[in-house]
Amino acid sequence: MYDVLIIGAGQAGLAVGHYLKQSGLHFLIIDAASSVGNSWRNRYDSLHLFTPLVYDGLPGMPLKGDRNGLPGKDEIADYLEIYAKQMDLPIQLETKTIRLWKAEEVFYAETTQGVIKAQNIIVATGPFQTKNVPPFSKSLSDHVLQLHSSEYKNPSQLLHGTTVIVGGGNSGAQIAAELALNEQQSVCISVSQEIKFKPLYIMNRSIFWYFEKLGVIRSSTKSMMAKWLRNQPEYVYGHELKELIRKGMIKVNPRALNAIDNRIIFEDGNELKVENVIWATGFKRNDQWIDIANTFDSGGAIIHREGVSPVKGLYFIGLPWQTSRGSALLGWVRYDAQKIVNYIIQSEHSL
Repeated sequence: MYDVLIIGAGQAGLAVGHYLKQSGLHFLIIDAASSVGNSWRNRYDSLHLFTPLVYDGLPGMPLKGDRNGLPGKDEIADYLEIYAKQMDLPIQLETKTIRLWKAEEVFYAETTQGVIKAQNIIVATGPFQTKNVPPFSKSLSDHVLQLHSSEYKNPSQLLHGTTVIVGGGNSGAQIAAELALNEQQSVCISVSQEIKFKPLYIMNRSIFWYFEKLGVIRSSTKSMMAKWLRNQPEYVYGHELKELIRKGMIKVNPRALNAIDNRIIFEDGNELKVENVIWATGFKRNDQWIDIANTFDSGGAIIHREGVSPVKGLYFIGLPWQTSRGSALLGWVRYDAQKIVNYIIQSEHSL
């Protein structure tokens, strides 16, 4: 039996593993993927982070390269794979968790590789689990190519003609910009509200340098700043999309409400005939495999206080706003990881 079982070998799980390695506790990290960094490697080809390299490393091993550069998805995937090996973390891949339950103070994780027992569980599965696609997508003709942003790789996948990207977050913005520069596509982006932009750099410094100096990223969820931040819209970082819209290379339509045959119907009543739809509409968590009372509220949301569940020995890491704005960001997850491990160590010593 393990002292700690970490479910998920993404950046959050690896960061926790780093601190557990220093604690001397007996632990194991499991993941359904065939390799570390797999979730990054499978994203669209042109994906790059909007946080600079200097802020994208995990504890104990900085990323190499231009400190102000914006790393691509393969660079991050390679880094995570090297990190796991260099830190000599105990990882068992191709191990999907089917059910997690607790009996007599012991957790049991039923996996595709058998049942694993542990005194403590850290769920590090991340927010990118189930595609969030609106039900009206089923009303589109079979002749319209539909891809979620997690399935999109590059423009060669698409049919010649008009593409609408539904969703105006950073993924939707990057994909729209890439397609607009491809001569085979007429591009439209559909958004529920006006797109708000922030620059990537101010006076040759990353905007995240200023966020760090001002305490924006690590501001506690209980602070006035965090309460204000949570009411702000999602920002698109960089002005590439803004310039392409200004030049007329990307058209902006309001929220997509419905679809009929090969047409998308928007909130203002206008319609657009399309050949391709890319759903940049995000993800939903899928925690149905966790079969433990008092883990979720009546709406299915995780009950926790800074990642600590009311269920003794159960923890979460990598949740949006777990303790701060940076909780779900690659370069800042280390702070929550250290807190969770410290909490486990203190709990072990109090027994």
